[in-house]
Amino acid sequence: MLRIIFFLLLFSFSKNTVRAQISPIEKMEYELDSIIRIGIDSFAFPGAQILVRHRDSIIFHKTWGFHTYDNQRTVSKTDIYDLASITKVTSGLPILMKLYGEGKLNLDIGLKEYFKPLRRSNKKDLTLREVLTHQSGLIPYIVFWQKTKKKNGKYKGSTFKNRASRKYSVQISDDLYLNKRYVNKMKKAIRKTELNSDKKYLYSGLTFLLMPEMIHDKTGIQMTDFLHDSIYAPIGIKNLVYNPLSTYNLNQIVPTEYDSLWRNKLVHGTVHDEAAAMLDGVSCNAGLFGDAVDLSSLFQLYLNNGLWNGRQIIPANAMHEFTSYQYSENRRGLGFDKPAKVYDEDLSYVARDASPKSFGHSGFTGTMVWADPEYDLVFVFLSNRVYPNRSHRNLYRLSLRPKMHQVVYDYIKNLD
Repeated sequence: MLRIIFFLLLFSFSKNTVRAQISPIEKMEYELDSIIRIGIDSFAFPGAQILVRHRDSIIFHKTWGFHTYDNQRTVSKTDIYDLASITKVTSGLPILMKLYGEGKLNLDIGLKEYFKPLRRSNKKDLTLREVLTHQSGLIPYIVFWQKTKKKNGKYKGSTFKNRASRKYSVQISDDLYLNKRYVNKMKKAIRKTELNSDKKYLYSGLTFLLMPEMIHDKTGIQMTDFLHDSIYAPIGIKNLVYNPLSTYNLNQIVPTEYDSLWRNKLVHGTVHDEAAAMLDGVSCNAGLFGDAVDLSSLFQLYLNNGLWNGRQIIPANAMHEFTSYQYSENRRGLGFDKPAKVYDEDLSYVARDASPKSFGHSGFTGTMVWADPEYDLVFVFLSNRVYPNRSHRNLYRLSLRPKMHQVVYDYIKNLD
């Protein structure tokens, strides 16, 4: 702890002592170095990287540390990370924006029009606007894998087998395979959940689990195909993928957590989120893996109001609607997170100077992406803070992300 305090004091002192001696970009790098070193030394994460994109140019991209605390494999700029909840704003959401902008989606009619599993449920009259702003009354989450176990700890019949077969085809780990029909029980569990009557802001990922099916029903195209063909390919994105082991060498993928509760192994190359794993790795709640460059390209598309090299990928009116505040008492846009209307340095993970027009999202595994139209700025931070387990919370306790983010704003503001 004394070492952490020393580095915090050093960081504060260094901001004043180096100002007159180095260039602005060197000063930004020096200050980011200091914060990241605090993070590594305090075991907030074993390694990390930051990418800064300004005026559609990558002006800074640097890596620090290692994949794990054994210091065997250094972090590379081409590493692939489990993006966790950043999936919410990089998979189904750009498709919804495209459909909305083309007049094919209504944000204010009941979910019964779009989500077949919810047509005869207490959720049938909730709207997409309510769901996407997390103001629908939905509970946050269901721990589905726990529902597969008996009181004695053994799995219920027709749930898991230790070998793959035609029926048990959803691979969770090397010796755990889920019945492919279990997805129907997951839908039923979502359908039967109670709703909070007051509809106050409460973050929930439940309908994001159903979104791939909803998009397929609406478009007649598999969600992953639609995402690749209509969003990613036109802007040259190749490294935002589901189930990355089919594409990348394991050494290029940063490991996440040692799962001691369910999988009893290091989660490496497969999705960390348990519900997404039970959906064969594909959901709009979590499951997407990617690198910093391609993630920044997608958010640059968002900053461009959906325009890329003269082609309107996402209609501009949709970008404006989805990235705007929706309710007076709620900081969220539609799917996107936004700055709190009254800044709280103890709770915020973004910089104090992030403008009200800015938007982005964070991920449970230790990831963050943020775009600010006012400064034409994209900020990407990638880490595996859950390694070796999720009890590592110094990323939050030391407020490392808002400190890094503010350093970038200080640099950009001093350019003018």
